Amino acid sequence: QVQLVESGGGLVQAGGSLRLSCAASRSIFGINIMGWYRQAPGNQRELVASITSGGRTYYADSVKGRFTISRDNAKNTIYLQMNSLKPEDTAVYYCNAVRGIEMYWGQGTQVTVSS
Repeated sequence: QVQLVESGGGLVQAGGSLRLSCAASRSIFGINIMGWYRQAPGNQRELVASITSGGRTYYADSVKGRFTISRDNAKNTIYLQMNSLKPEDTAVYYCNAVRGIEMYWGQGTQVTVSS
């Protein structure tokens, strides 16, 4: 079992920045992929960014150049630095971890971007 706890969400004006954190309850060395998803009201949950155990990253087109995902293995934590935020980035952001055939989710953190 892996528990994931997100933090760092909040209300920010368009153009502002936020950094989300996701702390895992155990070492993330054995976790193949960790990532951030988001879900806005009425929309499906979508992958925003992910990072493999080897450090390879993926970004959705809508956030490329604005968001940066990183991981700190010593702290069992991944981060999502979000810059140049837009109102359309408003959503609940969920941390995700994949270990083999197991998948884990955090409880989510709300990000609201005002125009």
